Amino acid sequence: MVNRAIRKFLFFHKANGASLIVSPTHLALHHRSMTTSKRVQDRSEMKRIHDLEIATEKWKIVSKVLFLMEILKEEPEQVIPIRSLDQYRRQINLPKPHKISDFIQKSPKLFELYKDCKGVLWCGMTKEAEELVQDEERITEEYSEKAAEHVTRCLMMSVAKRLPLDKIAHFRRDFGLPIDFRKNWIYRYPEHFRVVKNEDDIEFLELVSWKPSWAITELEKKVIGVSEDHQPGLLSLAFPLKFPSNYKKVYRYAGKIDHFQRRSYLSPYADAHGLTAGSLEFDKRAVAVMHELLSFTIEKRLVTDHLTHFRRELVMPQKLMRLLLKHFGIFYVSERGKRFSVFLNEAYEGSDLIEKCPLVLWKEKVQTLIGYRGRKKKIETHHDFVEMEGEDLCGGESEEDNVHMQPKQEDTICGLEDSALSDESEMEIGDIYGAYKATEAS
Repeated sequence: MVNRAIRKFLFFHKANGASLIVSPTHLALHHRSMTTSKRVQDRSEMKRIHDLEIATEKWKIVSKVLFLMEILKEEPEQVIPIRSLDQYRRQINLPKPHKISDFIQKSPKLFELYKDCKGVLWCGMTKEAEELVQDEERITEEYSEKAAEHVTRCLMMSVAKRLPLDKIAHFRRDFGLPIDFRKNWIYRYPEHFRVVKNEDDIEFLELVSWKPSWAITELEKKVIGVSEDHQPGLLSLAFPLKFPSNYKKVYRYAGKIDHFQRRSYLSPYADAHGLTAGSLEFDKRAVAVMHELLSFTIEKRLVTDHLTHFRRELVMPQKLMRLLLKHFGIFYVSERGKRFSVFLNEAYEGSDLIEKCPLVLWKEKVQTLIGYRGRKKKIETHHDFVEMEGEDLCGGESEEDNVHMQPKQEDTICGLEDSALSDESEMEIGDIYGAYKATEAS
């Protein structure tokens, strides 16, 4: 049966009077190319972990708020005109006709809106938010040594022992790097790495010295500990497995899983030049590299796009998503949102991280202050919950000029007016969690 894409192709040529001969072989090839791009949702439908979907959903909201806080932090007076935030719609993932001012009003404990004497609407942070920003700076500074270790170990895993700075920037938040890491932070650890440029004037971060005690995987540390003179080579350690509780077909693949776990593999820190792409050894080493990278991140998860940026430097397969989905006992791919996320299963108990670093605890504190005004809308189906962010958390269609402002006499500067925002009808993350669990139970 000819699929829809081919039918459209044939109809177009017929409508334009073109003669076209399509062989059965051509149709078969076209059909195969279509099936290889099957959506992650379809591939993982029977392997979905709802607790990790909840974790994805709650961080989708907090990531928008954290991005706004970073923008305000970089402003001289930590305030910015609302219209200037329009250029960041893509990063915030706030499509029109949703109003940025409406979204900001959803978190009155973190953001404040003002109008100046010319009627221009401005956004700033509350005192509580400013204190949180200061806390983050302190925690990031304390975490700096560990972040430097993780970046150095990434360089040690790379083939050329260097990585483009533009690619490392993708991992900034995941690795707990400061916002100005390219200007200052990368020069604070000359004993570990240095900045170099190639003939095309592209900046790279290059390894300065090899540390044997860092050339040991997180999995090895749990089994044999740390050795100062460790030499990376073949490993025979099995990866921790955690399958979805509702997945009933694992026994069919038990033999393949057991065979994979027993197979030796090359350490991510060993020279991988001799491996053949597509071989069993190549794929298992790629699993080890992804396991190590996820172990470095503060939340033990990454956007899959960020992983694919390092395929060449870290010697990983081109079809990385296929490998992640194949080993669903080790990794979990969440399809929620426009960008997929991959979790390290062993690091989570339900929807919570088992071990939380100070930066994660800080994000959770921010998360407790995020809420929105308006009625709590009952979510009837799972699909409604997926679309909830666009409908309820992003605001309605009211214009910025309709933002209700009431004067605050003691803080009035040139007619600045504080927004009259109440906390009476906020919806917290716990409410979202409860609504989602109620949906799953129905």
